Amino acid sequence: MWKVAGTPADSYYQVRPEYADDVPESKFRIKAGKTLSPRKWNAAFSSEGYLDIGKTLSRIHRGGVHPSIRGEVWEFLLGCYDPKSTFDEREQIRQRRRVNYALLKEECREMFPLVGSGKYVTAPIVTEDGEPTQDPIILQQINLENEPASLTKGKDTSRGSQMTKQLNGHGPMDKKEIQWKLTLHQIGLDVLRTDRTLVFYEKQENLSKLWDILAVYSWFDADVGYCQGMSDLCSPIIILLEDEADAFWCFERLMRRLRGNFRCTGRTVGVEAQLGNIASVTQVVDPKLHQHLGMMWALEYDPDLSSIYEGHQTGIAKSEGSKGKGKSRRQCGKFERENLRNGGKNGSDPLPISVFLVASVLKYKSSKLTEARGLDEVVKILNDITGSLDARKACIGAVKLHKKYLKKAKNA
Repeated sequence: MWKVAGTPADSYYQVRPEYADDVPESKFRIKAGKTLSPRKWNAAFSSEGYLDIGKTLSRIHRGGVHPSIRGEVWEFLLGCYDPKSTFDEREQIRQRRRVNYALLKEECREMFPLVGSGKYVTAPIVTEDGEPTQDPIILQQINLENEPASLTKGKDTSRGSQMTKQLNGHGPMDKKEIQWKLTLHQIGLDVLRTDRTLVFYEKQENLSKLWDILAVYSWFDADVGYCQGMSDLCSPIIILLEDEADAFWCFERLMRRLRGNFRCTGRTVGVEAQLGNIASVTQVVDPKLHQHLGMMWALEYDPDLSSIYEGHQTGIAKSEGSKGKGKSRRQCGKFERENLRNGGKNGSDPLPISVFLVASVLKYKSSKLTEARGLDEVVKILNDITGSLDARKACIGAVKLHKKYLKKAKNA
């Protein structure tokens, strides 16, 4: 299907026939000799499983990633696995993470049995005081009368009483649990709106899979919880990675980069800035964000990601003497190499490339934006960018702006 050069990758994300005319065609094309193909990807591994990440990043920069291997590549780009690990080591990590996800999911299921049941909710299940609601929509969605015997055995047959036991079966809820349950219906509403043009989401099991991952994550990272926009980031990951646990940890790694933008602080509301960046970057790169995120992650790739994430997760901090050899610039993404050359790591954390992509868009349309007389006109101008701005040019423009920014900061 994708062997012919110039073939668009839209067919990998099958669009429902009724939406075929509404979905813009992807600008991504298979480029013979440039796109990272399955053959080149497999050849990049040694017999033990070590990955030549430098050569891999170079090919991604030139021609993107072949759709059939995109999920595997993303796991490395997002820091799920260390390129210096072996096949056996990665398999051990994978199995350990699957067990950890199963435990997290079971913990959530005990608090709300619909987690992992193949169902989801779209109406509030508790009040802000933690009291179960008696909303008819919830009663219908939970459908207690048809629940498996394992969930109803030994319980009161009264629908209202049974629902109360389901929501509060393990005793009084603390603030964290109440807050988590208050988000579950919002996750359900967003799941129903996410990528509805795709055939993938015609299946109930895939909708519930997305809901489960987001529900478990909002409990796992209570500081952030759930915010609108997360479902759009998670969606392409679960399409590409079949195993739910693998998709969860890949999403969790992605959120480590973005969670600060979703957090609310005393000064800013992170989700507003993040959604604004996502909207602008999506319009620049492609209407299907997931088809171009691989290029952005490759530009920012840091070979230390995996070890940093693992250290944080296990609570083990590396000592100064155990850091090993210095970071090889060749193994970094283009954007990360620029930061190293210009000493970006010596000061505060560098701005993500998405910021410069947004700046590139604004610069490209600056003359028209200054003439806009209202928000509607601004939105229209940004929407027009989809069909008129090339993704590669946008990335090049972002890198140029980044260089200019570093030069100015250095001379300041």
